[in-house]
Amino acid sequence: MKQDLRSKFSDSSRGVYLFGTTPPKAGTTPEATAEIAEKLLQRLEHVEFDGLIVYDIQDESSRIDKPRPFPYMQTLDPRAYSKLIREKAEKPVITYKSVSQRDAASFTQWLDKAWNEYGVRDTVLVGSPSSDGDIKLSLNDAYGVMRDHPADFQLGGVTIAERHAVKGNEHERLMTKSDQGCEFFVSQAVYDAQATIDMLSSYARKCREQGIEPKRVILTFTPCGSVKTLEFMEWLGISVPEATRFRIMDARQPLQESIRICRNNLEQILEAVLPLNIPIGLNIESLTNRKEEIEASIRMFKLLKSIVDLRLAEADLI
Repeated sequence: MKQDLRSKFSDSSRGVYLFGTTPPKAGTTPEATAEIAEKLLQRLEHVEFDGLIVYDIQDESSRIDKPRPFPYMQTLDPRAYSKLIREKAEKPVITYKSVSQRDAASFTQWLDKAWNEYGVRDTVLVGSPSSDGDIKLSLNDAYGVMRDHPADFQLGGVTIAERHAVKGNEHERLMTKSDQGCEFFVSQAVYDAQATIDMLSSYARKCREQGIEPKRVILTFTPCGSVKTLEFMEWLGISVPEATRFRIMDARQPLQESIRICRNNLEQILEAVLPLNIPIGLNIESLTNRKEEIEASIRMFKLLKSIVDLRLAEADLI
């Protein structure tokens, strides 16, 4: 790998461009897993990207009363899939880890194997989807375990603009997570530009007050090609304004319309946020395994990356 993510993230003059994916379902054979990874990387063959994100999928049914639009399926170990993809792509991979299911000792063992056996260097920790249920390790305690661990992971955190829209304190969470070791943040999928602008503006202001540099924030975008995907997005807690929902549902080509919406949202966010000196990145994902949505995510990646590159180049001229 020519350059690790830490050095790329530290260069605030450039964007960082990632592609998000999930491991295959549990029980998939090694041969089939390799084939799935190859297919993904073939799609990305003519795309300039800096790395990938491999998610750790949780059963979030405790968070919401509504039934899950798509059934929950356990997946292969994200560490193993990250290793496979990293070796095939020769690109760095950020590995997500849900921490609530194991105690501190087990989490330490997970970190040991992640570093030594799977080559994980960049990770994002995710807490329990709700306060209900058997939480063996809180996110705060997991950050403490990471801090005491000898391996030099680059640690990232999740940021959710929808929480800011409701509670007005997501920027405080970012400050606290930075103090706990987070060096970058990945947003939930953006369909409400104003919620993201409000959250990032508050974050930039707080950083300015304290005389510190904002961490890089990686904005996630995903295409939506059907009512079922739209329902799934809303089930996940992604805020979709009513007019946006109608635009997608009533469009002759919902996928194309969702890409246009995401482009417009990104342009609004960049207009408001780039002057605030927050380093920005992009993460493009497909929330389903439908071929047309996966292919749309590749088209979206190319389009949105070109917009960020252009806006950063223009900023350099000012």
